[in-house]
Amino acid sequence: MKNNIISKISFCGLLLTSFFASAQSTTLEVDVAKTITKIQPTMYGVFFEDINFAADGGLYAEMIKNRSFEFEVPLMGWDQPKTEKYAFNAKSGTATIIKVVENNKNPRFCRVIVNDDIGYELVNEGFRGMGIKKDARYNVSLKAANHDGAIKKIIIQFIDKDNKVLGETSIVPTSNDWVSYTAQFAATQTEAKAKLKITFEGTGTIDLDMISLFPDDTWNHRKNGLRKDIVQLLYDLKPGFLRFPGGCIVEGRTLAQRYQWKKSIGDVDKRETVINRWNTEFVHKPAPDYFQSFGLGFFEYFQLAEDIGATPLPILSCGMACQFNTAELVPMEELDPYVQDALDLIEFANGGVETPWGSVRSEMGHPKPFNLKMIGVGNEQWGPDYIARYKVFEKAIKGKYPNITIVSGSGPAPEGDFFDYGMKELKKLNAEVVDEHYYSSPKWFRENATRYDNYDRKGPKIFAGEYAAQSVGITSPDNKNNWECAFSEAAFMTGLERNAEVVNLTSYAPLMAHVEAWQWTPDMIWFNNLEAYGTANYYVQKLFSTNKGTDLVAITKEGKPVTGQNDLFASAVKDANTKEVIVKLVNASANAQELNIDFKGSKVADKGTVTTLTSANLDDVNSFESPKKISPTESEIKLKGKNAQIRLLPHSVSVLTLKMR
Repeated sequence: MKNNIISKISFCGLLLTSFFASAQSTTLEVDVAKTITKIQPTMYGVFFEDINFAADGGLYAEMIKNRSFEFEVPLMGWDQPKTEKYAFNAKSGTATIIKVVENNKNPRFCRVIVNDDIGYELVNEGFRGMGIKKDARYNVSLKAANHDGAIKKIIIQFIDKDNKVLGETSIVPTSNDWVSYTAQFAATQTEAKAKLKITFEGTGTIDLDMISLFPDDTWNHRKNGLRKDIVQLLYDLKPGFLRFPGGCIVEGRTLAQRYQWKKSIGDVDKRETVINRWNTEFVHKPAPDYFQSFGLGFFEYFQLAEDIGATPLPILSCGMACQFNTAELVPMEELDPYVQDALDLIEFANGGVETPWGSVRSEMGHPKPFNLKMIGVGNEQWGPDYIARYKVFEKAIKGKYPNITIVSGSGPAPEGDFFDYGMKELKKLNAEVVDEHYYSSPKWFRENATRYDNYDRKGPKIFAGEYAAQSVGITSPDNKNNWECAFSEAAFMTGLERNAEVVNLTSYAPLMAHVEAWQWTPDMIWFNNLEAYGTANYYVQKLFSTNKGTDLVAITKEGKPVTGQNDLFASAVKDANTKEVIVKLVNASANAQELNIDFKGSKVADKGTVTTLTSANLDDVNSFESPKKISPTESEIKLKGKNAQIRLLPHSVSVLTLKMR
């Protein structure tokens, strides 16, 4: 108990206004008056990819798996638990999948034949279950064609593993023709692993399609929208941009499986369901039930970016499938449709309502343009084939939309032959922004805080588009979002910020994962069917993103940048809007460090705020049981004249904020 009390006192005294007489301090100087460069509004953003059940089963709040019976196994996700009445296998009913060839986007529906009135059932398992909350309301919808009025009622219930009913409603199908029906009902208790049971009263045949279930309380209360708790975590980051839809999901294992944005817009029931390229990618976590319904499509991505105040950054296929898989290439003479997709997307986002694609956006409910400023060509392709295709895209896009910034790629790694070739060729082409990806050890991130110190200030600009420290190794299923990874990323981020003249965009990856359906670790946000939490890495990102400032200023020790000397990393900005100076400090040492920070060139207030992230052990993580084990604490600091005296705990990230007078 005594040790715990001492520990708490030490933590609360993290920021000291005076030093112990015997303590030796390090002096840092912050030149508040001189701006080195502007911090771009896009400096810190988020990168969304449909991996780890991040879309269907995650951000997209649909609770029914395989709602339109379009999976490769058409009844995957559905069960018929009560089909036998007699010992001789006489069935109370059957479910058969019918395919209508002329409807090529959603060709299948389910034909249910009820043999007698004993209660034939269909049960949907959801995405590793359905998370329902007591008294929360849920909206169910379906399409039905009731042959000759045979089925009198469709009873819809939440059930638990013991078949206990946890909420109920019903629909009366009234037409022989296809008609949409809706109903709403409340859950009677909270359950993470509920299922939806559909029972039929009557005898005869009924056809069903697009059986859908959403919580009523979605983000911005949009009907059939996004999961509120997850979007809130994104909104709280105040991201400068939203990159979507990936990632390797853009490329596809084959070109046929690439992400095609035009298939993801329009009426939801007319969007084509396709297999997700991550469903069998990793032997350690196969997910044969992982598909893309595209209920979360490009319109919804643009809308989400708008909602969270982020600039949209869509990434499109450049005619190259994943080079780690098939490396399939579209011939150069057949590249035009891919290029046209990019031009049409810009029109979809920005065109007036009188334009062909602008009118599509308007009909979907958004007459106002989405103000697209950037577009990505390819994900992490490499080699001469990529450069040849990039040239074609660049010429076409700039020819029609000269103000659109094009993001190009440097391959899957931050060094090596592929990277060196790509950077050399893209620089020759005067590429505007090059996307670099880094997945490596925590040590690599600490050692590479100076990576951009010697990059050419004339260009190209850099997008640190995917990065995350790997606690075990790249693609290892044992990677954890532990504290060492998080503060090591923070150390690296001080280097990104110090080089804001070169680095214009940054984003952690992957963004999120379902705790029971992930393929890749680590991930910034974890969720189950009921809850979501931010990792230690999330809180690092939030500290930097919400304190990005508008102007980079110098913070030095004896005239040199603070880049890891004595395991200390630092960057500093000022914010012209809030009239603040903000200092970010990372102590990667196992020992506390005493600092004296001298503010020069401008007067600052005599007190300020320090926000700190730290944890006792390098392996500590947040969890559903302890979601804020590693989360920010805030305290006040008082200055002596122009000097702030601060004590950094071992392995800590601190942000000092002071008003400028």
